[in-house]
Amino acid sequence: MDDIDKKILFILQRKSDLPLTEVARRVGLSPTPCWNRIKKLEEDNVILKKTVILNKEKLNLPITVFLMITVRNHNELWIRKFKDLLKKYNNILEAHRVTGSQADYIIKIVAESIEEYDKFQQILIKNIEFNSMSSGISLQELKYNYTLPIR
Repeated sequence: MDDIDKKILFILQRKSDLPLTEVARRVGLSPTPCWNRIKKLEEDNVILKKTVILNKEKLNLPITVFLMITVRNHNELWIRKFKDLLKKYNNILEAHRVTGSQADYIIKIVAESIEEYDKFQQILIKNIEFNSMSSGISLQELKYNYTLPIR
């Protein structure tokens, strides 16, 4: 990946719907070589998806919860079931296996209300084996960034 590829990525992260001719102009290429580079970045899984960022408050999803889970047994069967459960629910935005924390997994969940989150948490409690579970409710989002720092 060279500097032109990085410039393309920088531009597309911020405005993926920019016309190809404009992306090409900004990086100093004609459209066809620029298009070829973008296609190569997609083939190499550098560009995973082009998407739209939505305002969760406008969509009546004002509650963000970070659910911390500790488990006793991290065997392959448990992890497979857990991953399947995560895929099943669209209100789970992110899930991470972590270290250096009191939790083994941290899940980011959005909900319409605390009551809706509580109902959802009860579903999780019934479907996963765990040692402990604790929820942290976000009071205010101070920073939300969807662009990666490309150097």
